[in-house]
Amino acid sequence: MDQPAWLAAAWAEFGVREIPGKENAAEILRYFREAGDSSVESEETPWCAAFAGAMLKRAGCEGTGSLLARSYLDWGISLDEPRFGAVAVLARGDDPTAGHVGFVIGATGEKLYLLGGNQSDAVTVAPFDAARLLGFRWPHADADTEHATASNGVFAKLLAHVLEMEGGYSNDPYDPGGPTNRGVTLEVYANFKGQTIDAGSRPRLISELKSIPDPVVEAIYRRRYYDPAQCALFTAPLALMHFDAAVNHGVGAAIRMLQQVVNVTVDGEIGSETLSAIGGRSLIDLIDDYAEIRRTRYRALPHFWRFGRGWLKRVDATLALGKSWAAAEGTTRGLLEPTQIAKGESNMGNQATTTKTTDDGTKWWVQSKTLWGTLITAAATVIPVVAPAIGVSLPADVIQAFGDQVLTALQALTAVFGTALAIYGRFKASSVLSLRKS
Repeated sequence: MDQPAWLAAAWAEFGVREIPGKENAAEILRYFREAGDSSVESEETPWCAAFAGAMLKRAGCEGTGSLLARSYLDWGISLDEPRFGAVAVLARGDDPTAGHVGFVIGATGEKLYLLGGNQSDAVTVAPFDAARLLGFRWPHADADTEHATASNGVFAKLLAHVLEMEGGYSNDPYDPGGPTNRGVTLEVYANFKGQTIDAGSRPRLISELKSIPDPVVEAIYRRRYYDPAQCALFTAPLALMHFDAAVNHGVGAAIRMLQQVVNVTVDGEIGSETLSAIGGRSLIDLIDDYAEIRRTRYRALPHFWRFGRGWLKRVDATLALGKSWAAAEGTTRGLLEPTQIAKGESNMGNQATTTKTTDDGTKWWVQSKTLWGTLITAAATVIPVVAPAIGVSLPADVIQAFGDQVLTALQALTAVFGTALAIYGRFKASSVLSLRKS
């Protein structure tokens, strides 16, 4: 089973933490708003339920709208056993109203391993005593979770193309972006980490950038490009061209180019005028014209002599892929229908994904690239922290992955170990972790 969309959204927030002192982390305040409470102005308010509600909403599911962890005991349907991605509600102390809520990523006989917010003041993975469990919950409407998974799948398809275009690590002296890996510049990475680049931090940040984990890459692309460019409003072929443009030209420039294509006021904001014009145009004409405007923009850049051939090939590849998607699905519009937008659907949602399934359309959980990718990524980023203790020598750039937050790393390591035990138990038919299809 692929991981639920809300779990993928939660992984993308891994590492967000409270700011010491009087400042408040903007991401945490946003969780409150997305969960349905716009009155909270301080991260000192317990925010585990706000995080859970925000992640569910991003996945197209409704949470409880409450900041009380125990409110999830009456949400969705009850599960008798832990399930990968399920909402777990725990007791907290002797207070019958207090609790904690997070998403299950692993289980052993005595421990539950949750990915959640407000765990050591951060979004991280932590172990909890199974004796504290009050209940496991799962969304009522599987149809909604299918739409959410489809929407998340479109982002994955767009990102896969962009990452193929961007390539690996480079530090071309002619590239004003400087050190870059998988399209993420050193400056963007440092901003994501909330750190400044100076003579002391630069070598360490470059080392981290060279081994940047998949969840961090996904989070950066979603936060910095996909969401601000409002790619979710468009059918996959147009979303592909627009997302690729946002990454390579900048979000503002991409929106202005799109507005040029549909001949509306070029103000860098996607509003009703722009959407109406997009809805009235043929999809193929849209992406053809968009591609030509991108080519013209590239040719005007001072470094075209150095990078121009690659830039033009990128536009051609993006256009060809978009047209192939349109042909495969019979898509003729660039704008999703209002009902599709509301549900988080995409016309690419039913297209074959990069994960192969069995002939009858079902898939055993061991075949899930998403699940294994999550485990491998977690292991690759936290095991090096403790590897020297068992006599293994690893490069510093690997050990530095995910920064120097030792507490977070140790918590994540514990979760990886627990998850590995759960998978081992699965093979022995004795694990309490149950990964079943909806």
